[in-house]
Amino acid sequence: MNRSSQIIRTSIVGVVANVLLAGFKAAIGILSGSVAIVMDAINNLSDALSSVITIVGTKLSQRPADHEHPFGYGRVEYFSAIIIAVIVLSAGITSLIESAKKIFNPTAPTYTTVTLVVIVVAIVVKLILGFYVKRKGESLESDALVASGSDALFDAFITLTTLISAGLTMLFDVSLDGILGVLISAVIIKAGVEMLKSPVNELLGSRLSAEFTKQIKQEAAAVDGVLGVYDLILHSYGHDVMIGSIHVSVYDTMSAHEIHGVTRKINSMMYERHGIIMTVGVYAVATGANRRAELQSKVMQTLAAHAEILQVHGFYYSEKENLLAVDVVPDISVHDDAALVAALTAEVQPLVPGLNVSIAVDHFYCE
Repeated sequence: MNRSSQIIRTSIVGVVANVLLAGFKAAIGILSGSVAIVMDAINNLSDALSSVITIVGTKLSQRPADHEHPFGYGRVEYFSAIIIAVIVLSAGITSLIESAKKIFNPTAPTYTTVTLVVIVVAIVVKLILGFYVKRKGESLESDALVASGSDALFDAFITLTTLISAGLTMLFDVSLDGILGVLISAVIIKAGVEMLKSPVNELLGSRLSAEFTKQIKQEAAAVDGVLGVYDLILHSYGHDVMIGSIHVSVYDTMSAHEIHGVTRKINSMMYERHGIIMTVGVYAVATGANRRAELQSKVMQTLAAHAEILQVHGFYYSEKENLLAVDVVPDISVHDDAALVAALTAEVQPLVPGLNVSIAVDHFYCE
């Protein structure tokens, strides 16, 4: 079973569990004549909404690429997670307001045997459902499932807190309902904000893990003929689709046919192993005893001597164009790229009199 099918199946479990719980509460409420229990049953039907949103989002994310969306609809999953996180946040804020009211206007809760049975059953079902859905979401790397599972857990915790508060009130005649409610509401709001971070960061273009980017560079570097790997950029278009670009350096003695073979190997490998649609650029490393190799050594050593320069690559010299170009990667202490370029150009220019010097500032976008 593929990832999307597992997400949908897990969400269906969530819908069924909430519907069955709602049916149980409705039956008890009708038989006991409790309007409150019947209303709580209706609330359980609304709790199934997060699972429905996850199902719809997953289905939409599976739509094939088209003319308007050439990389598919995988990012719809992020919107699903955002909607569920907003639902959790709303529940937390509502609970906070109601709990704060109870601090100033405490009311003594009353429970019958019937209502206690309903509450205990609801807590147990919600805890089991929440842990199951959240664990599946983490294993499937689904923000929507994680948020949906957390929603169920918070429902259980709110109900449990209310029950504990009622017990303390009856035993010690101390009303802690409002205070405990405020505390658990604050936890829910904080969790809701945390839930928002992951999908929002994905949509904004968050940095991928250092382990993954290191693996990508190591795999590219292992291809025969590759001397170095630079300028890795990756964009996620859902769980299974990424596009990116990378530069590799090769000896300038390689033929176009050989270079084509190197880039093709990297293209194929990245797609087969990681689902990455990768564009591969090439830097030529000068070899032999010639002016190009001499300038390359002199300029790159000069630039690499700077403590704030992490990497120097992409050296290019053209006698015909009267041009010398090179890329540098500064550390995070450098905030003014233009000033850095001006300073480095002023230092390099005397080493290569008569040439037009072009220094470009690169950054580590994935590292």
